Amino acid sequence: MLVYPPPVPDRPVQWPVWVGDVPRLAAAFQPRTGIRDRADEARREGRDVVLSGAGGVGKSQLAASLARQLRDQEHTAGAGLDVLVWARATSLDQIVTAYAEAAGHLHLPGADQEDEGGAAQLFLRWLTATRRRWLVVLDDLTDPASLGEWWPDSGGGNGWVLATTRREDAQLSGQGRTLIRLGVYTRDEAGAYLHRRLTDAGHAHLHDPSRVNELANALGDLPLALGHSAAYLINTRRTMADYLSLLRDTSSRLSDLLPPSADTEGYGRPVTASLLLSLHAVEEADTTHLARPLLHLASLMDPLGHPATAWTTPAALGYLRTARPPQRRRLRRNHPAVTEGEVRSALNCLRTYALITQDTATAPIRMHALTARAVRETVPSGTLPAAARTAADTLFSLWPRHGYEERDLAATLRANTVHLDELTRPALWKPEAHPCIYQVSQSLTDAGLYQQAIEYDERTACHSNDIHGADHPDTLSARHNLANSYSDAGRVQDALDLRERVLADYERILGDDHPNTLTARLNLANSYSDAGRVQDALDLRERVLADYERILGDDHPNTLSARHNLASSYSDAGRVQDALDLRERVLADYERILGDDHPDTLTARSNLANSYSDAGRVQDALDLRERVLADRERILGDDHPNTLTARSNLASSYSDAGRVQDALDLRERVLADRERILGDDHPDTLSARHNLANSYSDAGRVQDALDLRERVLADRERILGDDHPNTLTARSNLASSYSDAGRVEDALDLGERVLADRERILGDDHPDTLTARHNLANSYSDAGRVQDALDLRERVLADRERILGDDHPNTLTARHNLANSYSDAGRVEDALDLGERVLADYERILGDDHPDTLTARHNLANSYSDAGRVQDALDLRERVLADYERILGDDHPDTLTARHNLVHARDVAAAIQQPDTATPTIAPDLQAPSDSPEQPE
Repeated sequence: MLVYPPPVPDRPVQWPVWVGDVPRLAAAFQPRTGIRDRADEARREGRDVVLSGAGGVGKSQLAASLARQLRDQEHTAGAGLDVLVWARATSLDQIVTAYAEAAGHLHLPGADQEDEGGAAQLFLRWLTATRRRWLVVLDDLTDPASLGEWWPDSGGGNGWVLATTRREDAQLSGQGRTLIRLGVYTRDEAGAYLHRRLTDAGHAHLHDPSRVNELANALGDLPLALGHSAAYLINTRRTMADYLSLLRDTSSRLSDLLPPSADTEGYGRPVTASLLLSLHAVEEADTTHLARPLLHLASLMDPLGHPATAWTTPAALGYLRTARPPQRRRLRRNHPAVTEGEVRSALNCLRTYALITQDTATAPIRMHALTARAVRETVPSGTLPAAARTAADTLFSLWPRHGYEERDLAATLRANTVHLDELTRPALWKPEAHPCIYQVSQSLTDAGLYQQAIEYDERTACHSNDIHGADHPDTLSARHNLANSYSDAGRVQDALDLRERVLADYERILGDDHPNTLTARLNLANSYSDAGRVQDALDLRERVLADYERILGDDHPNTLSARHNLASSYSDAGRVQDALDLRERVLADYERILGDDHPDTLTARSNLANSYSDAGRVQDALDLRERVLADRERILGDDHPNTLTARSNLASSYSDAGRVQDALDLRERVLADRERILGDDHPDTLSARHNLANSYSDAGRVQDALDLRERVLADRERILGDDHPNTLTARSNLASSYSDAGRVEDALDLGERVLADRERILGDDHPDTLTARHNLANSYSDAGRVQDALDLRERVLADRERILGDDHPNTLTARHNLANSYSDAGRVEDALDLGERVLADYERILGDDHPDTLTARHNLANSYSDAGRVQDALDLRERVLADYERILGDDHPDTLTARHNLVHARDVAAAIQQPDTATPTIAPDLQAPSDSPEQPE
């Protein structure tokens, strides 16, 4: 490198030499310590620094602070900053003029005031050669490419160049330069700024700590905007709450909320002008002429970011084709198609000038909230609805088919849809609601965010009512979605009430036979089922099926679904065989019409397996569930939610078949999969955790089951609320774990709470309330409160006979357990008589080989033994063991129990002949389990 000798001035220089006006630091200036430290480190390493950031983030203020630190503090300390040049760098002429002025102050030989270029070159050569300390600040550099030879060479180690710019060109970080991106204030910095600014102005009373975060958030923590807003508050004496109301009013303009009159720091331009200062440069550099229409679209999106692929979708490309000049209608046919490459080029241009930001090529695109607002104020009002619906089309096209596959993307799309609707309403509602409005509700439900879904659907129903009226189809759809959200959240009565209203509205407006009316009728039947109104649900489902068969035909998918739902009602009503027969027909229909591999066919196969399980056909259920799992893994993949459900249901069959370890292993896998795919707090993950606890219990791992059930209960209380049906189930199952662990009083206390909760929430006659009553009776029995258990079981039996009928499986279970209570109370003959009736009922209703029938036979043998009918007990136990070995296999836990009891019976018979012979203890009666339902389809 050619080094010039230091020039000898022809007259003395007045040191230090300062050229240009270093901006005064703003009131309540925030030091930005982290950024300052990085800049100081680069300077110590001999590297120049470029501070890059959008308009209003405080680049010039930070540069001024660094310059003043070097100019004032170091000079005072004797270190000596001899030359400081602060040059505006929006044009090359400004830089040359500042350099020439510095050459004049330095009295450099040959410097001619008439030749600024020559004088500036002399100054640059002097900087290279001098041993004096110097700093050159290039503020607001707009064209790095044109700077070229005019960038000072600080390689000698005595000088430093500090630049600020809105741009992020690659060349700004080359040739010994460090590019440091400067963003908005941190929330702590924003809060500290507002507090100090208002306090220093003598208006500390305007500082409202409860509103600081809201105000900072509304202004996007932008330093320039915070400065203008603080000045506005001081000038007008408005409260922060008043100002926030103005900011949230979309009809207000930024020029009114952040007016030039609030420029008390002398920034020199309004906030809106500062935010969009680069737009003219962008349009000059943008050869595609797409930058402005892209900016209009992006300004409608969530400031936290929207997908990078949004503007290359067919909807966006179609809009951009006619949105760029010329826009006259008669010329639109001549507009060439917009390519993805052109869109990317325009976006790169916007990024270069910091009007948008993007961390990587695939990261979300972000635009500061105030920049977006300033852009929206430039959008012609007549084009806003079309832009809004284009943005909605784009979002809808990006929605993942399965939200679990891309949870972050689904969350981003939800946020952007809500933001877009809030900004442009009613654009997305006319002439009818855009599909993305309803997609948000479905996405929230899929994510297990039930309360958020309710809040969103309540707002949606209100908006539709205001825009379209109460009887508009969109309003009815919104109300229907809200009812579904109530149901998902466990608000059974709210869902039922709303569904009754929706059905009445559909019948009145659309007629009895409209498809939407039939759907509303079907959903009301679901609510009846949830509310425990089994017969009402069954009656309505029979009507729905008849309607579908009449209107749509036997083979329409909706008809098949109605038939499937009716089978569920048969199952709820205890009509096990009717349910099984109908599900076999449904499966045959699906296989014939949709094919073996259609998802609905797989669901029908899964539900038939459930019916096999209900009918006690354990092996048939297991075989079919293994097939369902294999089919879903092959067709849907290992991680599809329906595949996980199939895996869970197969674990249930393993459990029914006594394959305890297989069930446990599979449930551990299901839980791990759901945690990985759906997250720790998704309701399906909580269900998997609940089912694993059941497997721990079956495996005798009492403490593991108890620990996991305590976690499940805590999770459900936190996520679903104290009164959700699943929370009540978790509470009931924890009571069972307390009982298993010998914590009898804890089990009893929790069982009493569950019963009280279910009576309050579901009513005295809901099936789940009867189950809670049944389980509390079990706790009374465990606690030795024999009469309390007997009294409660008599009530449960009477209630179930009245509500469910004499032959419902749950009624038979209640009768069976009452027989056990008679036995506990020493009422041997009563226990025996009721046990014989229970067995006869089971054989008649469920068949000889149903597991419940085998249990009843086992318990009747115990009653024979208690009554001293030794031979009858022995004969029945031999049959029980043979049945268990034939049906459940030699190693099933119930088979082992039966074998143990047969040995006992034989020993008893031998002891009668040899009275001094001791007999082993008999295994206890097999009782109905606590309510710990699986999650079948």
